[in-house]
Amino acid sequence: MTSSRPLASSALPILAGLAVASAPTGAEAHPHIFVDAKFEAVAGGDGSLVELRDTWRFDEVFSSSVLLDYDKNRNNALDPAEMAAVAKTVRESLGEYNYYTNVTINGKPLALAKPDILHGTYENGSLTLSFSQKPVQKTPLKGLIVFRVFDPTLYTALDFADDAALKTSGDSFGRCARKVVRPDSKEILAENQAMLTTMFFNDPMGTDYSQIVATRLEVHC
Repeated sequence: MTSSRPLASSALPILAGLAVASAPTGAEAHPHIFVDAKFEAVAGGDGSLVELRDTWRFDEVFSSSVLLDYDKNRNNALDPAEMAAVAKTVRESLGEYNYYTNVTINGKPLALAKPDILHGTYENGSLTLSFSQKPVQKTPLKGLIVFRVFDPTLYTALDFADDAALKTSGDSFGRCARKVVRPDSKEILAENQAMLTTMFFNDPMGTDYSQIVATRLEVHC
């Protein structure tokens, strides 16, 4: 496997650089990194969206590769300074992918600020990262708000174990209707082959397809 981007000495750029440079594209792509994900949208008392919170627990194979690269003192753990280096790498590498977080309000994309900091742990053989993002501008809860967390390159599979893994908090969400939508990717492929073929040629990175099949939280306020 070759890559047009440097991998430095770390496995973490796989999340971004290698995902683009060496992953299969379009509907033919398949994930190499697996994440047990949780997501929370937080509303403020003024009826606006104030924060998005993500927690990602990585599969043991990828987690072990991170440990191999970042465990500098070889104590089979990630000490605070080592974990800070992991978090820094992810924060820097995933910025161009909006940290896999996609929000639209009445069909229009919502701009999100970079996370101030990423928190990490390495326990029982798994790396877990958590972080939060805030809207760049004040964002009233009005109309249809759609939250998706997915890798546009299809290299990383972010899975929400159950609907409770996608949640809203804050009293202002109490006036909103919500539902979790889990598209059937096989059914979409079977029913829309011609459309997906066209999408592949228009968007070889697979972004459109990955958005269509991504689990999403729809909130109508």
